[in-house]
Amino acid sequence: MRKTIALIGATLIALGGLAACSGSGSGSGSGSETTAGGAAGGETTTVTLKVWGPSAEQVDSNSWLPVQEKAFEAAHPDYKITWQNSVVSEADAGSTVTQDPSAAADVYLFANDQLGTIAEAGAIGLLPPDAEAQVEEQNSDVMITSVTSDGQLYGVPYTANTWFMYYNKSKFTEDDIKSLDTMLEKGIVSFPLDNSWYIAAFYAGNGGTLFGADGTDESAGINFGGDAGAAVTTYLVNLYNNPNFVVDTGGSGIAGLKNGTIDAMFSGSWDAQNVQEALGDNYAAAKPPTFTVDGKAVQMKAFAGSKAAAYNPKSANAKIAAEFAAWLGSTDAQKSHYELNGVIPSDASLASDSAIAADPVALAQIATVESASILQPTVPKMGNFWTPAENFGKSIISKEVTVDNAAEKTEAFNAAMNA
Repeated sequence: MRKTIALIGATLIALGGLAACSGSGSGSGSGSETTAGGAAGGETTTVTLKVWGPSAEQVDSNSWLPVQEKAFEAAHPDYKITWQNSVVSEADAGSTVTQDPSAAADVYLFANDQLGTIAEAGAIGLLPPDAEAQVEEQNSDVMITSVTSDGQLYGVPYTANTWFMYYNKSKFTEDDIKSLDTMLEKGIVSFPLDNSWYIAAFYAGNGGTLFGADGTDESAGINFGGDAGAAVTTYLVNLYNNPNFVVDTGGSGIAGLKNGTIDAMFSGSWDAQNVQEALGDNYAAAKPPTFTVDGKAVQMKAFAGSKAAAYNPKSANAKIAAEFAAWLGSTDAQKSHYELNGVIPSDASLASDSAIAADPVALAQIATVESASILQPTVPKMGNFWTPAENFGKSIISKEVTVDNAAEKTEAFNAAMNA
């Protein structure tokens, strides 16, 4: 908390240039006024802040948003804040805030795939230097890029959206789970091969790119072709033909874990409770393993995005709104988010927290984001990826794609994604 308060204090200085925005102008807040008699005899700034977030975060006064609002006020005795909380989910924030940015929330939570739309509407504020430094200190490159547009940072991530591996720890050792090929020698592995959100992990692992090295260069297109891509396709054909491999479809992965016919599957934190019920004492999770291509072990790389806090630059209180957005993504706020609502933090430093360190799902997600993921691109041309990738997985399953025609089919697949 000391670190967070110091950071917010520094942010007050860095945000000095926004002071003119905090006193007047049209916006979602009711303006602010300054009166005497604040902390240590100084001035008190009275403001109203409208905050949007999911319903689960504001059920009552003990929910995460109200708790953080109280903590923010305690750290800023010179602010007298009237909070106006409304229910708008992260998934709906983009479409809601852009309807009328001047009437939207001062601070809101959003899913990063909406960043382009929100930025184009001028409804998201550029992070000031100290908040930017906070984001860069807390997060992996993937999380940082997820809230970056045109080289500028616009949001403060607090959790990731990605997938990882669940497994039966009575079947595999901690060394076994490092390699998919080793796992296939010792147990039954299930994977959604015809799901485009998952299959990309193999091509990305062997050097394939989607819109440049960081997923933001639309002109670079998708590069899953060439010798590297053909080698992955060959691997996937052989994987499908492996008797210890099963395609996960229609919930068969979890059902297989429960009845003992499957020993490992790939999904995200949303399946944690079901998997734990299926595996009981043998419940375990880890980042995706490596796989072997042309005699070389390469890391599977799952798609990852983020949920983040942002402020509205059209707010009548933009300076304080920016500070509160940074607060919601702080280390202490993320820890509280996990303790109150099970939201797994994006801040990698929290992996050493005692409660999180005892949670295999939290550790698996953090490890995946840190070292086994790529940004899920949000550029418009990403829309061309999903159907061809799904169809290609289905073509492997139907055996239309073979080892003999892998190179040819891979090039056709790559061309379809770039059409």
